Amino acid sequence: MKPASHRPVIVPAAPGFVRIIGGLWKRSKLAVPARPGLRPTPDRVRETLFNWLGQDLTGLRCLDAFAGSGALGFEAASRGAVQVLLCEQDPGLAAGLRANAERLKATQIKVQRGDAIATLKGASRGSWDLVFLDPPFGDNGNEALFAQALQAAVPLLSPPGCIYLEAPRAWGEEELLALGLRCSRHGKAGQVHYHLLELAPSA
Repeated sequence: MKPASHRPVIVPAAPGFVRIIGGLWKRSKLAVPARPGLRPTPDRVRETLFNWLGQDLTGLRCLDAFAGSGALGFEAASRGAVQVLLCEQDPGLAAGLRANAERLKATQIKVQRGDAIATLKGASRGSWDLVFLDPPFGDNGNEALFAQALQAAVPLLSPPGCIYLEAPRAWGEEELLALGLRCSRHGKAGQVHYHLLELAPSA
């Protein structure tokens, strides 16, 4: 979860924490190792997202493919998700995610160190109810990475599953439809666009 170098960082990259805002572990702090440009999803965006999702995620299976701080995955687990996979390539961040899961005794959370796209492509069809995608924002927007992540995530959804996407721009109706998706909700915070995507009727 890293920003483009040409835009402001929403959350400082200094060592610190993010706070879970709802559910079983409400107000619990998650330690976040120092990483240049690390961009945890801000509290107000998470609050909006989980309002969209209805707050209670009991029984859902969630995959956070670009976990970073783990804020999205831990928030989902706190709200009742029965299975949460956090995928993170950076070894220090992955170790931090494991430490936070152990401290909270979050047995439903599994941390996997590895490449997000490979993880998505290797997952079973229909195995997830909610996929979080927050790829790094590169200098050129990493357009290919976003498209690859969305394309790989679509087959994983168990209807009526959905994808949460953070991106440096809004994704349009036609390009999403080409991937078998439709946008049900969209918001903007600073330079970040966030979307809740559903399978299109013909998908």
